[in-house]
Amino acid sequence: MPRVERITEVVNGALDLSQLLAKTQEGWKLVAIEWHREVSEESAEPVTVPHSVEEIPYGLRVAQDCHTLEMDPLEHKVLLDMMDLMVEDLPFSRVAADLNARGHRTRRGDPWTMAAVFNMLPRLIDIGPKLFTSMEWEQRRRKVARAL
Repeated sequence: MPRVERITEVVNGALDLSQLLAKTQEGWKLVAIEWHREVSEESAEPVTVPHSVEEIPYGLRVAQDCHTLEMDPLEHKVLLDMMDLMVEDLPFSRVAADLNARGHRTRRGDPWTMAAVFNMLPRLIDIGPKLFTSMEWEQRRRKVARAL
């Protein structure tokens, strides 16, 4: 697979069409444009995210290559703790309370709620097979079995 080169150029003033054409003729392909503007707090309009943008699954983050996803260690720990608590057959309210007591927060920094835990069920189902085959899960399973 060919290596991909990336450059970032700061544009001073208006973007000139001849600059774009010159880069294209050199073999470059435009892949992103970032816009900045100064606004006062009073006149700032909320920025809406296009519907085509998908949220990154909880427990993952964008890798340094900006093309792949990798495990987010903090969120992965929350998922493991959440799975542990679910295996103990605790109600969602207790799972949320325990996660909060352990200092875990949602991706937005909010405390866990019953609804937030419930909304994580599809993600737990998605990653469940990977957790069940890992050595870490085996150790956690033994711990839960001893507690029962």
